[in-house]
Amino acid sequence: MKKAVYSLVLSEDVVDAVDRMAYARGTSRSNLINQLLAEAVGYVTPERRMAEILRTLSEQMTGLFQLQEQATDGMLTIRSPLRYRYKPTIRYRVELYRETEHAIGVMHASFRTQNQSLLAEAGAFFGLWSDLECKHGLCSAEDCRFENGCWDRRFRIHAGAEASAQEIGNAIGHYIKRVDAALKAYFAALPDHDAAAHAVEAYFRT
Repeated sequence: MKKAVYSLVLSEDVVDAVDRMAYARGTSRSNLINQLLAEAVGYVTPERRMAEILRTLSEQMTGLFQLQEQATDGMLTIRSPLRYRYKPTIRYRVELYRETEHAIGVMHASFRTQNQSLLAEAGAFFGLWSDLECKHGLCSAEDCRFENGCWDRRFRIHAGAEASAQEIGNAIGHYIKRVDAALKAYFAALPDHDAAAHAVEAYFRT
């Protein structure tokens, strides 16, 4: 959505009230006025849509994962403990795009560790999961990649498809649950890599 500069004549009391509200919400005066006007005329801004998606996602994750508040709009970090040596935690960070012409956003999955054996196994899991998704036409090779200990999975919009913010939030939440369950099944089956691969394929089919 393109933005332009307009001149508005407002009373000083109104501007003061807007500034106080903007400060409380952690946003700028112009952005708050844009949001308030959009609500008044029934227009859903990209910011509001992103907030609704993340609110739905948060509701799905509450009680199952550890949620971390973000200082930046359009982002949510979700943590999940893994039963493995050194008790690592995997972090899923969902980042939504303001412009959604080609994609809704991206999920970054990573471990905060320098343990090379753990990172190698994580790379093996995400490589396997990515291959399964590409094989079944769920994503392209450029939409999912593992690099420098982090797996990126881009969420695209199918041509002609329309979905509400709630449907998108639910879909992302369901996806994270599947990936997390498959990841834990993979590590639980180690060091038998064949059994680990079979476990991932079983979760992929669910």
